[in-house]
Amino acid sequence: MADAKVIPFGDEPRSRRGTGGSRAGAGKRSGARKSGTQGALAPVPQQRTPAEDGPQEAAKEPEEQGGGWERRIAGGLAFLRRRITGDYEVDEFGYDRELTDQVLMSMIRPFYEKYFRVEVKGIENIPAEGGALIVANHSGTLPLDGLMLQAAVHDEHPAGRHLRLLAADLVFVLPVVNELARKAGHTLACAEDAQALLERGELVGVMPEGFKGIGKPFSERYKLQRFGRGGFVSTALRAGAPIVPCSIVGAEEIYPMIGNSKTLARVLGFPYFPITPTFPWLGPLGAVPLPTKWTIQFGEPIETKDYPADAAEDPMLMFNLTDQVREQIQHTLYKLLVQRRSVFF
Repeated sequence: MADAKVIPFGDEPRSRRGTGGSRAGAGKRSGARKSGTQGALAPVPQQRTPAEDGPQEAAKEPEEQGGGWERRIAGGLAFLRRRITGDYEVDEFGYDRELTDQVLMSMIRPFYEKYFRVEVKGIENIPAEGGALIVANHSGTLPLDGLMLQAAVHDEHPAGRHLRLLAADLVFVLPVVNELARKAGHTLACAEDAQALLERGELVGVMPEGFKGIGKPFSERYKLQRFGRGGFVSTALRAGAPIVPCSIVGAEEIYPMIGNSKTLARVLGFPYFPITPTFPWLGPLGAVPLPTKWTIQFGEPIETKDYPADAAEDPMLMFNLTDQVREQIQHTLYKLLVQRRSVFF
């Protein structure tokens, strides 16, 4: 199998919803066919049923549907051929845009739309172009909130932007998970990688709570853990990228963590080993998340481009900005919880 081609990172993602231009063009063409006489109104054509049009006209719709399936099959075969021959493109970090759009997002989308029924607010606060750092709370025992956040940005943003998540070391040492994470655009949570992505105009997502947030007990749900030393703020300042706070409600209840087996965690090399009302008692069935109702809200961006060049070296500024982002996320979480009618509806 041939190796995939490596391309630079600067390409901007295409908009999946940018069909307005084709409609405008169609309107111009239709206006060019109008008669020079103004004021005369053409009669509205009477709608006819397929039965009135005769068998030939009635058969057009099934033929068009059949043509659509043929195009899908042809596209799928072309996709497989490119994967087998290596005729596809990845960037320096291993990100495979085609595989993410056509396969990985298709796997995530049913959970996003049907299972967790994610509602997104404030998507307009994410810039249409250029780099930005999205900072979100982290919870849920398993990191499904990162995947739902990625789907929210990709599917709800008018520009169809892609979110590059910063992940912990553990993600990149697990078999299979490592390859899928790289293909989906995730990279190691280090300042150098994050700054490089931001300077190239990418959306970067970070969850500063890390394992302290995702592995906290159910009794501490929706209480933000420590945000570290503000490394994400320093990265945003050096890149001159805005910081977009993000609050996620619903992930805390998918695996209510009522205990932690530290012995098993140490043996397996995990930061924690969760015990929930269903796991490990029900075996694999206990790993099925509860179908909670999610809300993801993006707050107003905090601009960093107006700070001086040496602002990233000021520890007091780092502390103040980190605390500002944390407080904004926590306040929004409380607000969303008050507005929520039920965990599941």
